[in-house]
Amino acid sequence: MTRSLRTGAIAVAALAASFALTACGSDDAKKDSGADAPASATPGAGGGEGSGESGGGSVDAAALEGTWVGLTDGRHVTVSIAARKVALVADKSVCQGDVKDMGGEPMLALKCTDGGTERTMGAIDSVDGSKLVVSWDGGAKDTLAKAEAGKLPSGMPSLPDLGDLPEVPAP
Repeated sequence: MTRSLRTGAIAVAALAASFALTACGSDDAKKDSGADAPASATPGAGGGEGSGESGGGSVDAAALEGTWVGLTDGRHVTVSIAARKVALVADKSVCQGDVKDMGGEPMLALKCTDGGTERTMGAIDSVDGSKLVVSWDGGAKDTLAKAEAGKLPSGMPSLPDLGDLPEVPAP
């Protein structure tokens, strides 16, 4: 019982940290993606402000900025990216790391607190202003929607009722 409470508390703390990261950098993400668009856009490539699409072209790391949420195999996945730093909460795993340039393409390189390896190296399949698709070396593939800056996403699980916990005696 205390293990699940600890896991829940860690997940909530990581989620709160990821939202704090996103809220702090929300204005910069729009500015950065717009600044890179003229240099990387090609006529007829389907790009737009902050599109960063990878449909055959390269992915703009600035297009990854923000908080992305979704369900993979019925379990909630949250990825938050700000200033090339990444925080991920998936099922019972809490991971953090960086956006790394690998062969000219950005990848998510993470380390998980529980030692998990399912989501430690992620390739960006596609990203646009509203959807991010990441394929992980561990086999998972996450399709995530961009969360609105400064707002908690809907449909996220809540902590269990803590009324049944025994009282801890004072020392």
